Amino acid sequence: MKLTRRNVAGLAVMAGLAIASSSFSSRLAAADDTIKIGAPFNVTGAQSSVDSPALNGAKLKAKEINDAGGVLGKKIELVIYDTKTDPTVIASTASQLINQDKVPVALGFTDSDAVLALGTIFQTANVPFVTPGATSPKLPEQVGSQMFLACFGDNVQAAAGAEYVLNKLGGKRVYLLRDNTTEYTTLLARYFKEAYEHGGGKIVLADDYKHGDTSFTAQITKLKAFPTKPDVLYVAAQPDDIGVVVKQMRQAGLMQPIVGGDGYDTPLLLSVGGKAANNVYFSTHAFMAEDSTPGIVKFYQAYKAAYNTPPENAFAALGYDTVGLVADAITRAGTTDSAKIRDALAATQGYKGITGSISYSQGSRVPDKTVSIIGVKDDKLFLAAEVTPTWIAKP
Repeated sequence: MKLTRRNVAGLAVMAGLAIASSSFSSRLAAADDTIKIGAPFNVTGAQSSVDSPALNGAKLKAKEINDAGGVLGKKIELVIYDTKTDPTVIASTASQLINQDKVPVALGFTDSDAVLALGTIFQTANVPFVTPGATSPKLPEQVGSQMFLACFGDNVQAAAGAEYVLNKLGGKRVYLLRDNTTEYTTLLARYFKEAYEHGGGKIVLADDYKHGDTSFTAQITKLKAFPTKPDVLYVAAQPDDIGVVVKQMRQAGLMQPIVGGDGYDTPLLLSVGGKAANNVYFSTHAFMAEDSTPGIVKFYQAYKAAYNTPPENAFAALGYDTVGLVADAITRAGTTDSAKIRDALAATQGYKGITGSISYSQGSRVPDKTVSIIGVKDDKLFLAAEVTPTWIAKP
């Protein structure tokens, strides 16, 4: 079942009604010898190519922390659920984590719609929730005071993409295509348009499609018939769509650079897109390579040793960082009291993650981080740029 903004809200409300009315602000981990951390992820379904690596990164960091002695003298235990990219399962899992597992804090997901399906339930229970990779900067406002991002917001990555298009690709005219069914893609497209036009670029044509569409003939036909030819094609797409999109565009003779967001940071871009993925660029959180930053290189080697494969994308590193961030907050709180963990998270300054330093300024629960721009050349990924945008749209 595909996540959409419409069914997310209703299911979250229904699941929220099932939560006991007692206060959870002083919730303690149930086991004396472990500290439970909720870990719902879409291990299967449409989001699996980004959520599974994030979960693997989270498990790797948890093991490293436990091997080093744990937190507050206890081992941390990730309470893992596969929520199957299904909002019904996501909402019921939230109730399970709160009522049965009694987790004092949770982390999970790389998709904003998934977070919206669960986050409000955690908010009602006063249990802090941190997302490794759901990038909507509106989430803290939409969900409430318990919601934190360990990643930058879509307005930041869209601004970085817009500056790269203008300054590096020379794209003065852009065709904008978006999936109009998800929070992530609609926000990404909106923020890109604002930043790109602010920088002097012109959107010559815009069009929509629906998540899961298998044919883009109508959109391609309209674009090819349009009298003004764009320099660059910006496509706001989910991970399971982008390989099909670029393949059909290239087959139709559209050879311009294709640019997008971190939804492209999936093995599906190359495995489905094949050679059509050449001259594609996307914004993401870090470049996963053996010659990257020292922190990424160390993580790369440890991940490969643990899972017999290199990190599939930056979401693996974000999962790793998020467990470290939560463990750091619990350590500073000195307790598994949910309210105190939440306050410690909000007070985070300069947590040194491998995807960048994490700090929360007063009133914000979205960190400021540099954006990596990844390109595809000769069927391989390369680091095209590191961008700190000069102008960012408001959430």
